[in-house]
Amino acid sequence: MTHLSPAELAARLKTGLLSFPVTHFHADLSFNEAGYREHLAWLSQYDVAGLFAAGGTGEGFSLTPAEIDTVVRTAVSEVDGKVPVIAPATGGTATAVEQAQAAEAAGADGVLLLPPYLTEAGQRGLIEHVSAVCRSTSLGVTVYSRANAILTDFSVAELADRNANLVGLKDGVGNIELMTRTYARVGDRLTYIGGLPTAETFALPLLQLGVSTYSSAIFNFVPEFALGFYADVLAQDRASVYRKLNEFVLPYLDIRDRTKGYAVSIVKAGVTAIGRSAGPVRPPLQNLTDDELAQLTDLIGKVK
Repeated sequence: MTHLSPAELAARLKTGLLSFPVTHFHADLSFNEAGYREHLAWLSQYDVAGLFAAGGTGEGFSLTPAEIDTVVRTAVSEVDGKVPVIAPATGGTATAVEQAQAAEAAGADGVLLLPPYLTEAGQRGLIEHVSAVCRSTSLGVTVYSRANAILTDFSVAELADRNANLVGLKDGVGNIELMTRTYARVGDRLTYIGGLPTAETFALPLLQLGVSTYSSAIFNFVPEFALGFYADVLAQDRASVYRKLNEFVLPYLDIRDRTKGYAVSIVKAGVTAIGRSAGPVRPPLQNLTDDELAQLTDLIGKVK
């Protein structure tokens, strides 16, 4: 099966907004393939640069390895080459290697390497972890720097030197000094992706640090708004960016911040609010209350 080369993937990811679709579940929390396919078909009509299947917004952390493989294969089949599909690699090194290899076998175009679950590690261990995954596949790899796997600028530079197929750094920290140091040291060798929850909030200031694209969760339910916001960021239209922050993004954050885990739950609720239900979230996440869903529905109605 044909894949994008790492260089082709890196170039493609820089060209636009990135989609992180939710994963659809039935009421009994089993995977709803038909609903997921319908959602991907709808999102694929819009101009995005990459689709990240079973990522954080897609509750990849709650899926079994077999389910992740099914979700990735479903995405590859449904999108059918219209948009690059990036699959997750998670957990410890051995598991992440297996998932990276499974992603390649499934026809994905790249891998998003998420932090090892729970394990705290020093920079040398993280470098070896990332390098092992890069060595295990010919796909382009983007590493997600966040939580218990925050990479220093020195580590990112070493990883870029050691691994030709490391194509991207997704930032889930938002540390301005660290991103400045990283970009100064590594430059355009990597594609930089904004990966903070509701990345739109940080998009304009991070643009100055080489972060030219970001993972948009709200694209799941207000795709036109998300794409318009991204265009305003690239144009550095501060007036439009801050107007849209005030009319939608900041009130959305007020709901999101009420309960831990709502950064994912509110996205699924948004899909429900527009009449395209993706089903419930899996525990340990919890769904929005009926009142919160009503507030979100009203908010979405103001920008649709």
